[in-house]
Amino acid sequence: MAGGWAKDGAIQDQIDASVEDAVQRVRSQLTVGDSAVNCVECEQAIPGARRTAIPGVQLCIACQSALEKQQTKTGGINRRGSKDSQLR
Repeated sequence: MAGGWAKDGAIQDQIDASVEDAVQRVRSQLTVGDSAVNCVECEQAIPGARRTAIPGVQLCIACQSALEKQQTKTGGINRRGSKDSQLR
């Protein structure tokens, strides 16, 4: 049951859209192809188990962790429909 101007299921539509956006973002970051033997950043050897587990991997664990930390500081979360985002 929707209230006001919202149609029935509007909240679920917002949730579904947010989940779909997140899935698409993650899929776009997946690597494909041949894995590098050495990290493209620091040139340290990438363990064989990591190359097997993540096809197309180009970074060692340390460099990947540093990249992800940097991305979380500059990236954002899609807060479409969030009351918090409307207050800012």
